[in-house]
Amino acid sequence: MGIRPFDTPSSDGEGATSTQLSASEFEDFIYLLSHDIRNSVRALLEVPQWIQDDLEEAGYIINEPLQENLALMNIHTRRLDRMLIDLLVYSRAGRMQVVKSVDLAEAIAVVLEQLTIPPGFEIDLDLKCAEIRMGDRDILTLFSALISNSVKHHDMNEGKVTITSVQKAGDCIITVTDDGPGIPEKYRERVFEIMTTLKPRDEIEGSGMGLALVRKIVDIYGGQISWLSGPAERGTSIQLTFPI
Repeated sequence: MGIRPFDTPSSDGEGATSTQLSASEFEDFIYLLSHDIRNSVRALLEVPQWIQDDLEEAGYIINEPLQENLALMNIHTRRLDRMLIDLLVYSRAGRMQVVKSVDLAEAIAVVLEQLTIPPGFEIDLDLKCAEIRMGDRDILTLFSALISNSVKHHDMNEGKVTITSVQKAGDCIITVTDDGPGIPEKYRERVFEIMTTLKPRDEIEGSGMGLALVRKIVDIYGGQISWLSGPAERGTSIQLTFPI
C-alpha cells in the first residue's frame, strides 16, 4: 500500500487537519488537470505536421519562414508536454505505488536503460548500502532526476557521474557526484524550487522540476539533502540521507 503525503494524524488524534486534506486534494487536482491537458497538447504536436502535409499535397511551397514557425511551434509544444509530464510525476510522488525495500543497483539499472546517456559519459557505482525503503516508482524518479541533471548540465562531451551509498548509524547515505561545472553556493537552495532553471530553456531544455522532485521525495521519506564541498574547483556532490 502506498503512502500519501500530508495525510498524517492531527495532534488531537481525530484525523488529518483540513489544511493537510486540502494539500492532498490539491495534488489530486494537479494530477487530473495535467492528465487532461496532455490530451490537447498531444493534438497540438500532431496538427502542425498535418497542416504541412496538406499544404504540400495541395501543391503549396512551404517557404523557410513558415517552416521556422512550424518548428518553433513544435519546440514550445514539446516543452509544455514535458512540463505536464513532470507535473504529473510531481503530484504522484509518495502516492499510488507500493512502498517496499528496493534494491538500489536494480533501480539504477532500470533508470540507465530508460535514459539516453551520451557515449562520452561514465556512470560509476559503489553501493555498500544495498537497499532502502521507498515507493517502487519514486526510487526510479529520484535517480532519473539526479543522473539526468548531472549529464544535462555538464559543459563537456565527456563526463563522469559517481553514485555511492553507505550505511551509517541507522541511515543509508547516498552521494551523487559529477565532474561538471558545478553550482555556485548562492544558487544551491534555489535549484530545488519548482520550475526553476539557472539557464534559459533555449540553452538547456528542461522544465526545472528535476531537483524539486528530488527534494519532495527526500522529504516524503524522512530524509535530508546536503551539499558536499571538495577540493576540486569543478563538480557537484549531493548527499541524500535516508533512515533505514
